[in-house]
Amino acid sequence: MGKWIDMPPVWLLGFLVVAWVQSARLPMGLTFGGQWADFAGGLLVGGGVVLMALAFAEFRRHRTTIVPHENAERLIQTGIFSRTRNPIYLGDTLVLAGFILRWDAVLSLPLVPIFLWVLETRFVIPEENRLRRKFRADFARYCQKTRRWV
Repeated sequence: MGKWIDMPPVWLLGFLVVAWVQSARLPMGLTFGGQWADFAGGLLVGGGVVLMALAFAEFRRHRTTIVPHENAERLIQTGIFSRTRNPIYLGDTLVLAGFILRWDAVLSLPLVPIFLWVLETRFVIPEENRLRRKFRADFARYCQKTRRWV
């Protein structure tokens, strides 16, 4: 069960709850400025969802696992993975930033880099190590031509 709790969507949900509680219980009179923040937040959430959907489609097309703690059968380098090695994690981060803007949770802004750090240390680096061991030269070439984030 611990394996399923330590998953990116669970981490995202936890960070979203903290941001929402901060916005609802401790706004401290701070604001991003109204409608533009709602619009920007909506764009970020929408963009994050699109990134995740594109990545899910590639995982399905290549018939490999999407579960972070499992070994991949194939190295995906097509579609959105030709632009970023971690589109789902990038999408998660955009969703968090978007909801922070939408909820006017100014004090929760530091959660974005903290969340990114959690994703990188808990998931990205271990995944890349597994891919490096399994796909060796192919993964090295992929890393040279495709950035980790953007």
